Amino acid sequence: MTEIETAVFAAKKAGKILRENFHAPKNVDEATHHDLKLALDRETQDLISEIILENFPNHAIYGEEGLAGDQSSSHQWIVDPIDGTVNFFYCIPHFCVSIAKRIKDDLQLGVIYDPMVDELWTVEKGQLPKLNGAEISVSQRKNLEESILFVGCGKDEEALQTGLVRFKNASLRARKMRMMGSAALGMAYIACGRLDAYVESRISLWDIAAGQLMIEATGGKVTLTPNPNNPDVYSIVASNGKIPINEIL
Repeated sequence: MTEIETAVFAAKKAGKILRENFHAPKNVDEATHHDLKLALDRETQDLISEIILENFPNHAIYGEEGLAGDQSSSHQWIVDPIDGTVNFFYCIPHFCVSIAKRIKDDLQLGVIYDPMVDELWTVEKGQLPKLNGAEISVSQRKNLEESILFVGCGKDEEALQTGLVRFKNASLRARKMRMMGSAALGMAYIACGRLDAYVESRISLWDIAAGQLMIEATGGKVTLTPNPNNPDVYSIVASNGKIPINEIL
């Protein structure tokens, strides 16, 4: 299998497990005030890692649930087995599997799979992204007043306060606001024109890597500002590249 075929195969295999367990009782490995870690997070990442490394044994896996493979490799797969774990736990059907691959810092491909509605976003560097095989594009909306915006509020006090201020500012301008619980799906929605922007002050690399390539490949814009205390946590401003998103930041 090619790299993109491997990513699609792994995402669909993981998605099938999540779909089958959607209404089943879920084993919680770790619970905090704002987040959950499930046994299925770990199990689905192990499955994805196994599939990737079976095809590319010299590559590295960097995932929300840990590392695998050859960590000295410049070929790194970035995996979030369940983006939207809290939604999944509460049986809210808005979550996905996200897989990206990069060589050093250069993103090569991205796959986002929503198993509940069987929607598969794919992108390879230099090509237009696709949704279930059909080419997609960001929206052509240019005014905040006709836009739908996704603002995340993060999990620590500073990120929460920043997010709430931005949510209020954006609410006064946008047609509608959304706080959806899956950064990867939010970015996929921008790439296919459903949403116009996504803003959050604390987000992890595995949540956004696949979506970044998709948005940029369709002419949208993604600005990442690294967190000085954690190189794989970012502040993100992603948009269709047309609306004046900076006006509400």
